[in-house]
Amino acid sequence: MPDQVDIEYAMENTHVLREPDRRIDTFGSSRFHFVILSEVMDQVGKVIVRRGSVEASKPQIIKPSHYSSVELEGFDEKARELLDWLKEHDMEPVCFQYGFNFKRTEVYSEILSGTYEVVKAELLDKVRVEDDPMLAVIETIEDAWEIGLLKFSVDMIQKSQEINQFDFRRKGLI
Repeated sequence: MPDQVDIEYAMENTHVLREPDRRIDTFGSSRFHFVILSEVMDQVGKVIVRRGSVEASKPQIIKPSHYSSVELEGFDEKARELLDWLKEHDMEPVCFQYGFNFKRTEVYSEILSGTYEVVKAELLDKVRVEDDPMLAVIETIEDAWEIGLLKFSVDMIQKSQEINQFDFRRKGLI
């Protein structure tokens, strides 16, 4: 199991080489395909390529039902007035809950021969031709590739929040 240093190293050395064209769908689940490239640790000229998918469930709106239930311990009456003002002006804080399902059974791997740079270039050329709008190509550390996949998932959540919020507002849901 990776320790904190391994996790930080994997996070710093994970890069999305090709980002999906789409974001997490606001009103349904989204399935992203991924290709993860890593150099095989103990073998020169070998690159492991993993393919699979990660599914994001439909974002759920998390919104406090009433500001009156918010406790303001240590604050004066002005804080309560601010919360009341926000509610009156339809500016209640809203959060979204995203869920991802990672299914190991959908991950396939193969070891390719060649330098890392050549394998990466060939793979990126092939991906451009296939033009899958839901495909991400990620490079990361071999023994922490799952951390790289989780980093990609968190990044997709962050990049999707603004458009999801816009869609919910447009439909009058928030």
